[in-house]
Amino acid sequence: MDEHTARGGGDRGGRRRFLAIATGAATAAGLGAVAGCTDTGGHGEGTADGNKGGDKAGDKDGSRTGDGAQPSAAAPGLDVRAENSRPGNADWRITRAGPARAVEGFADRVSVLPGESFGLYVSTTAPRFTVSAYRMGWYGGARARLVWRSEALPGVRQPEHTVDADTRMVRTRWARTLTVGTQDWPEGSYLLRLDAQGGEGQRYVPVTVRSAATAGRTVVVNAVATWQAYNRWGGYGSYDGPSGGYASRSLSVSFDRPYEYDDGAGLFLVYEAPLIALAERLGIPLAYATTTDVAREKRLLEGAAAALSLGHDEYWSPEQRAHFTAARDAGTNIAVLGANCCFRRIRLEASELGPDRVLVCYKSSYGQDPGFRRGHPATVDFRSAPGADPESSLLGVIYDGYPVDAPYVVTHPGHWLFEGTGARAGDRFEHLVGVEYDKVNTGFPTPRPIEILAHSPVVCEGRPSHQDTAYYTVPGGAGVFATGTMRWVEALDATGDGSSGRNHGLDARSGALTTRVTENLLRVFAAGPAGRSHPAQDNAAVVYGGS
Repeated sequence: MDEHTARGGGDRGGRRRFLAIATGAATAAGLGAVAGCTDTGGHGEGTADGNKGGDKAGDKDGSRTGDGAQPSAAAPGLDVRAENSRPGNADWRITRAGPARAVEGFADRVSVLPGESFGLYVSTTAPRFTVSAYRMGWYGGARARLVWRSEALPGVRQPEHTVDADTRMVRTRWARTLTVGTQDWPEGSYLLRLDAQGGEGQRYVPVTVRSAATAGRTVVVNAVATWQAYNRWGGYGSYDGPSGGYASRSLSVSFDRPYEYDDGAGLFLVYEAPLIALAERLGIPLAYATTTDVAREKRLLEGAAAALSLGHDEYWSPEQRAHFTAARDAGTNIAVLGANCCFRRIRLEASELGPDRVLVCYKSSYGQDPGFRRGHPATVDFRSAPGADPESSLLGVIYDGYPVDAPYVVTHPGHWLFEGTGARAGDRFEHLVGVEYDKVNTGFPTPRPIEILAHSPVVCEGRPSHQDTAYYTVPGGAGVFATGTMRWVEALDATGDGSSGRNHGLDARSGALTTRVTENLLRVFAAGPAGRSHPAQDNAAVVYGGS
């Protein structure tokens, strides 16, 4: 999302308002500032042995993991079906968040390989607290399994943060509270739950146990860079500071701090957890990574069946984009299950705690960036000069605006992705387009052939436009799918008639549609290069006219 009109104008709106609308669960106090529609288209350290954990009693229904196809090329790794047949623990959710600083923390690594350790930094007003590690998945509908729990640990209130004078980056210099080992923790996305003694408060700390190899598997890529850009813990984020204005934003943000919103979970629960639950229910062979892992490891996606960008994945480094593009060209399918993806160009730098712990994004102030002056790419929007490289060359679609709330309109119901949905041409699904959206715009670099499956009219701050769901294929065989709406993953959990207002009013019809389309997508993408079995049939000229 850009806070400037047509990528060059003045500040147009509140990112605080955007995320309050977009997540529903996040508090307005945790959010920052953005533009509207555009025409561009000290204490003793403990240790914790992760091998001491075990299965806990729970709702044992994990054997119903669906009938997803198993691709023959899947490499040894996580056995998704076996993992999800284990008892789940439906009590993983936070029910007593407590005051703002009752308990909170962060990990000094966004991801670790199975068996590796990470440091956990916790601050609490309580005398003691515990840590519970939940692996997120399906587990018969419980959605999580407890893999480890600490003993009661002494609580300490950590020092106040500081703010860097030059970049307005929030810094913490907390003492490490404990070292957590992950022996026998399966690969996956985890939420560590911090429970302050006496019910004073609870918070999450996310961490990924990543896969060493991804060959033959569908890779879930946690969008940790975007989570951090939106984090306003300490009063500053990538969109604004305490004044609420764009000029007071952080030019760099650090992973060395807790996440303020969604009880410490970042954007994970709204934009990622529903997709993970669905994929694990289907038994799709999965691998797990984060955006920083993909950026750092050139060959991480080598041989992967598919790579998944989830509901809000806006901030990408040039390295991450290059590695996704190379994987696509080698036959790895790409699914973009959100909108506004690959929009901001960032740089990752080290903090005092390790590499890739600082996200640099100067945006319109890139000329002030010491890294840019040393020859690094400008941390501006990918489509903007200098070094313009619009995201559409990878995604097929391009970000078009915010905010909208509009019906999703099916226009190509005969497409294989709509099989089993019962959808007909012109069917509308209320509120499914929002709060940001993408479209096919051949005025930008657009791979062909490309098929538009849904073409939904929107009016964005008075400007008529369209949202598009699109699918294209490339000579190397890969298929690339983009939903074109940020609410796709969230809609997977939609139930009822929408009158409660939860999930932005999305109803069971939207939930059923997005679930079936995503099931079709995951099964086909898991089986190998989708362009060979399901080549795209270009219809952009029919939908938009012209070339």
